Amino acid sequence: AMHGSHQKIGDIAMAGTLIVALDLDSRGEAEALIARLGDSVDFYKIGYQLFYGGDGLNLGKALLAAGKRVFFDLKLLDIDNTIEKGVGAIARTGATMLTVHAYPKTMRVAAKAAAGSGLSVLGVSVLTSMDDADLREAGYARDAAGLVGLRAQQAVDAGIAGLVCSANEAEMVRNIAGTRLSIVTPGIRP
Repeated sequence: AMHGSHQKIGDIAMAGTLIVALDLDSRGEAEALIARLGDSVDFYKIGYQLFYGGDGLNLGKALLAAGKRVFFDLKLLDIDNTIEKGVGAIARTGATMLTVHAYPKTMRVAAKAAAGSGLSVLGVSVLTSMDDADLREAGYARDAAGLVGLRAQQAVDAGIAGLVCSANEAEMVRNIAGTRLSIVTPGIRP
């Protein structure tokens, strides 16, 4: 599960919104879960596993046609033209949210490509599985909190809708961005 925390993403009220992650191998498995959840859930996340291996793009389109909200968690990162075309293609599906890696140029291009659509672009600042040692190994001079803070300000400057970060960093992001960014955090196990 993912949790959206903010007053709005685009024109959609999001405070306390639960987004169910369809982290499954096939469209059939996903459709069975969706059927079990019924009307209790109206927002679903489709990531790599289902998007690439289980007809996730078409499932997302079907969910959108049924009046559900869809978050394509694809963490796009590429040259400007490719980002522009990819974000534009996802925007045309009617999707609610899409992730890109939170590099400043990528966020700016994605914001431009999504402008005028209902798509909210979210930047992925630091993968929640990465710790300070992982970032050092990858060549970053900042620790995870410092890099998330930097990316939060860059996300505001780029004009995207929000940032994905760990729940531990959500308060820091809110202090940096105020209400200018939506914050989406992975679900936390009890």
